Amino acid sequence: MMKASLHRPSKAVIDLAAIAFNIRQLSAHLPQTTEKWAVVKANAYGHGSIEVSKHIEPLVDGFCVSNIDEALELRSAGISKKILVLGVSDPAALPLARKGKVSLTVASLEWLDLALAAEKDLTGLNFHIKIDSGMGRIGFRDSQESQEAIHRLQAAGAVAEGIFTHFATADEAEPHKFEAQLTRFHQILSELDSVPPLVHASNSATSLWHSETVLNAVRLGDIIYGLNPSGTVLELPYEFKPALSLVSELVHIKEVEAGADIGYGATYTSESQEWIGTIPLGYADGWTRDMQGFDVLIDGQRCPLVGRVSMDQITVRLPQAYPLGTPVVLIGNSGAETITATDVAEKRGTINYEVVCLISDRVPRVYKD
Repeated sequence: MMKASLHRPSKAVIDLAAIAFNIRQLSAHLPQTTEKWAVVKANAYGHGSIEVSKHIEPLVDGFCVSNIDEALELRSAGISKKILVLGVSDPAALPLARKGKVSLTVASLEWLDLALAAEKDLTGLNFHIKIDSGMGRIGFRDSQESQEAIHRLQAAGAVAEGIFTHFATADEAEPHKFEAQLTRFHQILSELDSVPPLVHASNSATSLWHSETVLNAVRLGDIIYGLNPSGTVLELPYEFKPALSLVSELVHIKEVEAGADIGYGATYTSESQEWIGTIPLGYADGWTRDMQGFDVLIDGQRCPLVGRVSMDQITVRLPQAYPLGTPVVLIGNSGAETITATDVAEKRGTINYEVVCLISDRVPRVYKD
């Protein structure tokens, strides 16, 4: 893990009030009895899992993380509500899950064999059964093995707390594959002798565009951070607020003559006299090399990134001279102009939540509420 660079102006500003607003928006459009679990894996999509979880704990019923280490980090920070590990856990970590009161996912009988070999008595442990209804990653693909897992867990003293699946295409306009997965999940549920009490299939996209399919719990991820799960494919049905801004300052400016080369590889050459500004942020901070040619916002104006992105610095063409310390916005608002994480994602050919997840630990997170 890189050390946060606290003594330079580049930082990610996290609006905790925006995250709380987004959760309230979702709550107003979901059945009142539906449990809401906030997905805070991957450091809360780059927003800071501890700070985010502490702020929103009164608004949710539980948290979802990727692995046992993320769960224990929340417990150490004082988070007391339920936590579910969505991925496959090391069976050797069962005592940690028991001590931390962390629910684990069971995705195969082979994993359950290893778990029971490590801990014959599973008393005090809660599990959720993962169904692979069409995503193709982890999970049971039929009711027989799912039911066997439930019986074996109960026989070992564990609690089968929940059962869930995950949709691959809920954020797409074409509903065929989504509907096929939903049908498959319901079919498996109908064939079980006993269904665990918590049944959840809805991710952010399902909760937004297929709310009629919501079961008794939802897992809310990218949307609570104000990120549209579909990028630009589907419009959000109601208002959400982006929670992350990425900002910096000009630390150096100079006027260059026509024909001056800028950056590694001399990939940019000035065509006339130009003002060039330097910003202390680069690919080691998550502003990847493919951002060359993209804009930043300075004084409410779009300024193009010229020359290659370096590890620690980028250079932009300025419309005029500016004093050192002039604010720079890479994601967020300046005057009437806005750059969103989705805009950055389109430049990179990726998704908006990869953009925010890639903002490295070297960029300090600053919180406001």
